Amino acid sequence: MTVRSTADDLFNWAREQVASRVPRADLDQRDPDYIRDMLPGTWLLASLYFRADVRGMHRIPADKPVLLVGNHSGGNVPPDTAIFTLAFCSYFGVERPFYQLAHNLVVTAPGLSWLRKFGTVAANSENARMALQAGRASALLVYPGGDYEVFRPSWERNVVDFGGRMGYVQLAREAGVPIVPIASVGGQETALFLDRGQWLAKLLRVDKLLRLKSVPISLALPWGVNVSDLALHFPLPAKITIEVQDPIDVDGDDETVNAAVLASLQSAVDRLAAERKFPVIG
Repeated sequence: MTVRSTADDLFNWAREQVASRVPRADLDQRDPDYIRDMLPGTWLLASLYFRADVRGMHRIPADKPVLLVGNHSGGNVPPDTAIFTLAFCSYFGVERPFYQLAHNLVVTAPGLSWLRKFGTVAANSENARMALQAGRASALLVYPGGDYEVFRPSWERNVVDFGGRMGYVQLAREAGVPIVPIASVGGQETALFLDRGQWLAKLLRVDKLLRLKSVPISLALPWGVNVSDLALHFPLPAKITIEVQDPIDVDGDDETVNAAVLASLQSAVDRLAAERKFPVIG
């Protein structure tokens, strides 16, 4: 047995161990009572610290399942997800089934298990289908850009980029639900993101082991130079503005629908960004 084959065996074993620890979505872990108890304080904090401004919630269909598709910002501490979740639960009530897809590392991290009570599940197609079938008016929030978009350099903060990912369109078509674009600005100003670090992810082989396509490099509190962001960071109090766009039907082919979603998001992001006079301050 060569050294290389031994290393490959160890790598494959480690990958299997990681995969086996990703919990299957248990939608019952979402706890409306917990959300109800936490909502006033967390919404107040978001409103004061991030000066949260969420618009257009009336555009989300209230009486049928829907796939919510957003542009993503803020690294491993994305304020857009938290703020929109709070806004959704406040507007529609905590009893409406609402779930969010997140990376495996998020749902398996011991200190973040409380996110499952808010409806966070591991990002895979099975969990996504289950969430959209959870109730008469269930809603699922996805960020197709994932770690590719959330770690983009801060000077590209107002660029919507899914990295070519279009699987969400097929998900919506199979579930028979419309897509509602959710545009957000401000999150990429909570730290200074310098590089996605895709080259570093390949070098460390975490793209294969942990499904991490990026090992980002940023300047963030309290670390200064922050590599990987796995230890999280303390976000700057950037003003976060989120706006719901008009629903999009999925009648066309994947590329046509994806282009329509990207155009809707980019147009809204450009408009919201034009309202900002200064970074962070808004």
